[in-house]
Amino acid sequence: MTEYLDSVERRAWSAVVTLSMHLPSALDARLQREFGMTHFEYRVMDLLHDAPEHRMRLSMLAVRGHGSISRLSHVVSKLERVGWARREAAETGRGIDAVLTESGQAKVLAAMPDYLVAVRTLVLDGLDDPQKAELAVLGERLSLHLVHMLDS
Repeated sequence: MTEYLDSVERRAWSAVVTLSMHLPSALDARLQREFGMTHFEYRVMDLLHDAPEHRMRLSMLAVRGHGSISRLSHVVSKLERVGWARREAAETGRGIDAVLTESGQAKVLAAMPDYLVAVRTLVLDGLDDPQKAELAVLGERLSLHLVHMLDS
């Protein structure tokens, strides 16, 4: 038998769906218009920017970027075409690393201020400080739960 959601569960689920549907498209539209990249491309470049020597194993980049290897491979191919990244043999062990180029570093640094304004405008400015702390706790808890469920 199907167990229906109660009123609080319906409100919570509706909020998650609305946020998960509107936020990515809003970030994509802004980053595409201003910098010619999607949110996922920005995330990949930001992760590479923060990585030692601006490089990371493709498999690790997929995990940290919350994307599949296939999606990541397509994104890295695009970043290679525009000169923002390149693939190289891993320095240790087997595997392939994505490496952020100087042009890619400049691009992600140029996009970062606008991206942070978007994060504040679209999400954080709608909350007071205690609500931001609560969102952090709830988001982390739900992320861990989701990862656990997907790994099971």
